[in-house]
Formats: sequence, C-alpha cells, structure tokens
Amino acid sequence: MAIRVAHIGTGNVGRIALSELIENPGFELTGLCVSADEKVGKDAGELAGLDVKTGILATKDLDAVLATEPECAVYCAMGDNRMPQAMEDVRKILAAGINVVGSAPVVLQFPWHVMPDKYIQPLEEAGRLGNSSIYINGVDPGFVTDLVPLAFASTCQSIEQVRCMEIADYATYDGAIVMFDVMGFGKPLDEVPMLFQPGVLGIAWGCGIRQLAAGLNISLDSITESYEREPAPEAFDVAAGHIPKGGVAAVRFEIKGMVGDHAAIVVEHVTRLREDLRPDWAQPAQPGGSYRVEITGEPSYVVDICPTSKKGDHNYAAIAAGAGRIVNAIPAVIAAPPGIRTTLNLPLVSEVELFSAP
Repeated sequence: MAIRVAHIGTGNVGRIALSELIENPGFELTGLCVSADEKVGKDAGELAGLDVKTGILATKDLDAVLATEPECAVYCAMGDNRMPQAMEDVRKILAAGINVVGSAPVVLQFPWHVMPDKYIQPLEEAGRLGNSSIYINGVDPGFVTDLVPLAFASTCQSIEQVRCMEIADYATYDGAIVMFDVMGFGKPLDEVPMLFQPGVLGIAWGCGIRQLAAGLNISLDSITESYEREPAPEAFDVAAGHIPKGGVAAVRFEIKGMVGDHAAIVVEHVTRLREDLRPDWAQPAQPGGSYRVEITGEPSYVVDICPTSKKGDHNYAAIAAGAGRIVNAIPAVIAAPPGIRTTLNLPLVSEVELFSAP
C-alpha cells in the first residue's frame, strides 16, 4: 500500500524530491505547500517539472496540507536564512502526529552539542506527543559526512583522521539566496556574508562532524573553522547572477573536529565559479565537481564520489542525491521510535521501490 506523503517546498531540492513522490508508486501525494505566491494553485506535476496532472494544487496554507492526514511530510523549505521558522514548522508537523524527512533545518542532522538543548527539547517533546519522528539529511553535510565514511571506517584497524570534501564549480547552480546572501559570492572581500560570520560554519557543518565523531567513538575537545576567498579577475555571469570584477568568485573553508591540537575530523569545501580560479586548491575527480572522503589510518582510503545525471550536470546530480536520500528514508523514519533520528540509528535505506529497467 502506498505511503501517504505531503510535500513542503519546491526549490532546487524540493522540486526533485517532489518528482519522486509523484513518479514512485510507493508514495501517494496528499498535499503540497509552497512559499511563493506565483506557485499557488499550480498542479504538483507542473511544479515538479513533470508532464503529468496530479490533481494536487499548491497552497501556502501549511495547516490545510497537514489536514490531508499524511503519514510523513517531506520538508524542503529554505532553512539557511529562516532557521527559527523552519524549526517551528517541523515542530508543528511532529506535534500533529506526522513524521518528517527533510533537507532542512540542516543542524537537525545531529543537533546535540551543536545547538542548545532548549531548541532540541521542543522537537523531542513534539515527537513524543505525536508519536512521530524526524530525519534530516542530504549530501554534505549528509551521506558524504556520515554513511560513506562510516562504511569505510568499519574496515579499519585504526584511524588518525577522516576528511570529507566537496570540490565543485557552482557556476551552474541557480540558487541566488544561497550563492549571494549565504555564501557571499560577488560581494566585496571586506564584506563578511552569513556563512562566514563567527560560529556559523561550526553550526552548519558541526552537526556532520559531531555525528561522525559519535559514530567513531571520538570525543572531541573543540570545533574550529577557517576560510579564504578569491576575487574575480574580471566580471562574468553565472546561473545565479552577475559576478563583478573584484567580487568573491571562489571560496575554500574548513571545519575541524579537534582532539587536543590534532584535527581528527575535517570537512573541507572548495567552491569555484570558474575552473581556472585557484588551481592550487583541491581539484575534483571529474569535470565540474565531486566529493572525496579521505581516511588516514590502517588501511587508508581515498574515495572519490562523482555524481552524474541524465537530467543535468554535476550540480543537478548532487541535489538529486540529497533529495533521494531523504525521500528513500521515509519507510524507515515512519517505523522509527519518536523524536530526532539520525543515520546512526536508522537502518540502511533500501525499502523504497527504486528499480526501473532502462
């Protein structure tokens, strides 16, 4: 019997997640919530980029969507620049007795020791009240910082360091809010964007670092963060907009989980808007972008993950992977005990009907 699922948010991740909910016979879409006025009243199939009519029309009324009595809600609304609202949304959904999988709020991947208990407890209480659970995941932080390194670490006799990397050209990524407001691309070097405000990197990727540390039984003493930026040598355009000469056109940042003065777990991002910028920084394993997990230990590993797609480039493929990670977890999350669930306490996701003959 198909699982009844509601969907919230039709941005870059949400649009792809919605398409799976519509096309996969394992799911029955019950309602769709959006934030943009121009999307209200449109069919879910159109907003998912599919040539189908579902009869499910988009609304801005979250209560109306929850009233359709889904077993689970897929939450893909923006969380980067509206954390309090996103936290309240998922609390409300849980309290209504509806399970949640989502791409935001990112910190809920593993919030312990990352955010104060006063923000965690209302969600745990809502889960107990509604007998519902929540699982937030993605790519990075997501399966590149939990599932993949933990799988390879399980073969090691000893581990000195785990490094998880995203190395990507974002020129084709059209998320203007993330690109300009959050990451600060195109901005002057003397302007510090939201992502590089003190402590933000440590919160955004601290959840992944803390979860990996818990999975490896590593007791961290601190989390440190650092970044560097490169200006554009001349003006050029990308999918999200215009980059002026001298505006930020490449960034590299690291978040480190420290044991004493040793970096035991490292998340590193190298993000360019042109492949010729900062050739001295790490290079991807395939044109455009890839992910890399490096384990230094016995034995040591270098694992390159190269997402590709028939429907788009490396950026589309990575977003599709993040969407698939949460949607495919729906049966496991519904079956899980109430409260915040993580990759550490969910079974390997494999129950959704995914096979499709070419």
